[in-house]
This record gives sequence, structure tokens and C-alpha cells, in this order.
Amino acid sequence: MSRNEEVPVYNRIAEQRELLGMSRQQLAEYVGVHYQTIGYLERGEYSPSLVLAMRIAEVLGKDIQSLFSIQPFPKGKSHDR
Repeated sequence: MSRNEEVPVYNRIAEQRELLGMSRQQLAEYVGVHYQTIGYLERGEYSPSLVLAMRIAEVLGKDIQSLFSIQPFPKGKSHDR
């Protein structure tokens, strides 16, 4: 793989955020980013920095591995590893 190729980062941000009844705006405020950034992340249009991924996981009350992966998550109900 070339250094310029970006590996996609899959996530379960929207699923967990919605389970908590949290809006994109609220999550954005808690982690210190613009609400559109949360949308970009949820749609897979942007990969978070490690620090941002850790902040999101902390706010959503999950470990980072249950929210982010470089492999697609299985379809259906989410399971923590």
C-alpha cells in the first residue's frame, strides 16, 4: 500500500449516539468539533484523528474498538468486543 492511500475507518458513532438520545450537535459540543464534522465521520467521509476518536468513545461511553474499525462492522445488532 502506498503512503498516500488512506485506509477507510468504519464507525458506529451514529448508532451509539442515537441509542443515547444525543444529537449530532450535542456530541460535537462535547468533543469540541463542528456538528458537520460528526456528520462527515458518521457517513465515512472523514477519518478521525486518534485523539478525536478517543474523545468520541469517551463521551459515548464505549471503548474505541467497539466504535471504530478498519474492517467493516457486521450488519445487524452491534456487539462489543
